[in-house]
Parts: sequence; structure tokens; C-alpha cells
Amino acid sequence: MTKKYPIIFTGAGPGAPDLITVRGMKALEEADYILYAGSLVPEAVLSWAGDGAKKTSSAGMHLDEMVDAMAHAWDKGLKVVRLHTGDPSLYGAIAEQMMVLEQREIPYEVIPGVTAAFAAAAALKVEYTVPEQSQTLIFTRMSGRTPVPEKESLERLAAHNASMAIYLSAGMAKQVQNILAGTYGPQAPVAVAYRVSHPEERIVVTILDRLAETMAENGINRLALIIVGPFLETEKDARSLLYDRAFAHGYRDKS
Repeated sequence: MTKKYPIIFTGAGPGAPDLITVRGMKALEEADYILYAGSLVPEAVLSWAGDGAKKTSSAGMHLDEMVDAMAHAWDKGLKVVRLHTGDPSLYGAIAEQMMVLEQREIPYEVIPGVTAAFAAAAALKVEYTVPEQSQTLIFTRMSGRTPVPEKESLERLAAHNASMAIYLSAGMAKQVQNILAGTYGPQAPVAVAYRVSHPEERIVVTILDRLAETMAENGINRLALIIVGPFLETEKDARSLLYDRAFAHGYRDKS
């Protein structure tokens, strides 16, 4: 009887090949068949694959074709990796793939990845959760061809004035600008992270009143995150209680 292995959904990270997790890298090294999101996963990430691995882009496939390709390789006893960009749990459309695999009684596992919002924070050298400023980070997107529930509209979420990382919305910069300016203020800083961690990475910081104009000047209308929140205005000397000498906890007394 042919030995069979669980299909492994793996996050490729934001783009740089060395920002994949060690577990994800090992999965690629051991894979016999890799079905990757060809429109988003850089070829450089595939350099971790073994010489004998077959690599197929899913860019032109629909759901049934993707699952059929994975199921066919799995049935032959191949080690299959389904490679998604960033972290597969965030805008990765993996739930529908996993549902069909479960219907076919095909086992699978998931390896997380580094999402672009965290790579952008590293590039900006910022902390999203600043004491007494914001303790909440919202991942969201504008409604487009994929609708967003009304209760999760950008207007409603922006009302929290929390830190926000807005995905898949660079093509609607003017709409994003108008919504955010109404809550954060037209002079509030906003950052745009284009293809973060890729060789062509660009990080642009401007004010909300100039967001759409700045993005147009830089030719950015896709593959970019829009990041806003109090953390962009916080003074660098903002401090938490965690490392305060007067704050005691289970591992340290007051000093």
C-alpha cells in the first residue's frame, strides 16, 4: 500500500526568501510536488525546493483544478506543499480548499507565515501596540469584487482609532483617504508599504490628506499595504509598564 503524507499548506512570508519560517523551508526542501500561488509567491522562495520537486503555478487554476492537482499528487504518495504568500490564514482563501480536502478525506496540515503587515512594521521600525496609545491592531480591506460585511466597513472600523493595516485596497486610495481622514484627521501620518521585503520594496510616509496623490506620484496602485494609527505619531520615548523598574511581576521585584 502506498504511504501517503498530509498535504501541507505553507505560508511563504512577505516575499524575501529568508523570511519564510524554518518549518516552511523544511517542508519545501522535502516536497515532491509544490503548488504555489504564482501571481504572488516570488520565484526566489522556490529556491528552497529540492532539485527533484515538481513546481506548478496555480495562477490560472480555479478551486476544483487546484484541489484535483493536490489530490492526484497525494494519491501517488508524493509529499505535497500548497504554498501561499504571507500567512495562509489571512486573505489566503485556504478555508475553501481545506473544506474540499475534508470532503475527500484527504489529510492536511498548516504552517503559518509572516504576513506583510509585520514585515512593514519591521521596515518602518515601529510598534503597532504602543502603551496608552493603541492596544489593538486591525487587519482589514476595502470592499471590492470581494464584498466586506457592512458591520466591518472601513468607516466602522476606523471609528476605533486603532492601529490598522489595510490590505488589498491600494487601487482605491482616494476612497481610503476620505474615510480615514474623517476619523484620524487629514494631517495624520499614514504609511504605504509596497512589495515589502521584495528587492523593489518602497516605504512611503505621508499625511492622509495626500495619500492618493502620493501613491499616484510613486506609481503605487497594487501590491501595497496602507498603514495608519496613533503609533505613527507616538514619541519614541513611550514606555510600557513591562520594563518599568517600579513595576513588579512574577520574575522581577520593584527596584
